[in-house]
Amino acid sequence: MNNKVLVIAVHPDDEVLGCGGTILKHKANGDDVKVVFVSGGNSSQKSYIDDVVKVLGVSFENLDLPDMYLADQSLNDIIPLFIKIIDEYKPSILYIPNRSDIHSDHRAIYEAVIPFTKSFRYPFIKEVNMCEVHSETDLAPPLIENVFQANYFVDISDFWEAKKKSIEIYESELLEHPHTRSMSAIEAQNRYRGSLISVNYAEAFQTLKRII
Repeated sequence: MNNKVLVIAVHPDDEVLGCGGTILKHKANGDDVKVVFVSGGNSSQKSYIDDVVKVLGVSFENLDLPDMYLADQSLNDIIPLFIKIIDEYKPSILYIPNRSDIHSDHRAIYEAVIPFTKSFRYPFIKEVNMCEVHSETDLAPPLIENVFQANYFVDISDFWEAKKKSIEIYESELLEHPHTRSMSAIEAQNRYRGSLISVNYAEAFQTLKRII
């Protein structure tokens, strides 16, 4: 049976940086994928969404919450938005922000979506993975509680070029080498993750739950 996959992107570009290749692989395997953009981001990011989702081949929803102020929002206001989406879509796999990303928006949305790991309330959700996002996950303060422990790897070698194309759509969000959000650094990270499983390119996740 094919999976229904829900990707929680705090800002436009998080979806391609964190799991763009994995999204493309899900689509190639016949899975249904939906991306929820929590914030529309800045005006440039918002203008790229239509082009990106065409490359990825996914459906999407934009909650259009205020960029940079999500940590100031009450969870009681944010959680019902996700309850509605998850109850209607009934995903079997979730990709969510990393709990300790340096951006406060990412940490706030992690807190809003982590309740959906409760199996007794959402038995259809079989897998929950935190994403590794360039310049967010890697720049978190080096404290033991912030460590991103990669324990799930997806071979995206066949999808790297398409992932690269989708990232390049967000041209204003890319920085010059040697910044961590440069294309050279993004490729290096995916090549490094690939080397850990002896493939050309891979994306890494920290799996919080997997029921098989």
